[in-house]
Amino acid sequence: MKDDELKNILAAFKEGALGMEAALELIREASCKNLGFARIDNQRPERQGRPEVIFCQGKTAAQVREIVEYMLTRDTNILATRATAEVFAAVSEICPRAEYNETARTITVRKVALNIPEGYIAVVAAGTSDLPVAEEAAVSAEILGNRVERIIDVGVAGIHRLFDVIDLVRGARVVIVVAGMEGALASVVGGLVDKPVIAVPTSVGYGASFGGLAALLAMLNSCAGGVAVVNIDNGFGAACVASAINRLP
Repeated sequence: MKDDELKNILAAFKEGALGMEAALELIREASCKNLGFARIDNQRPERQGRPEVIFCQGKTAAQVREIVEYMLTRDTNILATRATAEVFAAVSEICPRAEYNETARTITVRKVALNIPEGYIAVVAAGTSDLPVAEEAAVSAEILGNRVERIIDVGVAGIHRLFDVIDLVRGARVVIVVAGMEGALASVVGGLVDKPVIAVPTSVGYGASFGGLAALLAMLNSCAGGVAVVNIDNGFGAACVASAINRLP
């Protein structure tokens, strides 16, 4: 809790505007809000510079709606990932300004204007089939306060397509490379740029890709320096790392 917030609560208690239990609840809520089925981490912006994000998969539409309803009372932007159209319908009932990106499967509510760094994040997708993960990364990076350049369908099967946009890739402060199949694009990009490359293996591919495991292992074994790897299909995780790098002084 920030000092000013605590002082306001204590002053209200001293003046009789708040009872003991109400003041205690506000102090507890500064740390987290217990909804019974979820505990909302209200200190995350102070610790990590970004708010808690809702992972919708495995939650009911009613649960996500209740989480969003509470988060609307906070001074923060809202991001929900892995959201279905059903979940969005439930959220839009209480927040008509919520936006749904069907490709990324994200719900966003923009409440707070953020300072956008001069540098940008390039999100590079090997194929159109990798778009859901790439778009999750792009949307997540944007709601975290970054400019994003999307570069789609430049995989190694037609490597000349990458060279057509290489200046845009090289101009980024950090590059997210999203690729399934054999996951080779991350190594190629890593060998062409002098910026950090965050590789995201996707579950796209035929049987021997083993749901993204082949791409994951290829990226982990990259011989190109400066390539780091996140989990399979984890566009959000890549965006968090890229945002932290892009927003460094």
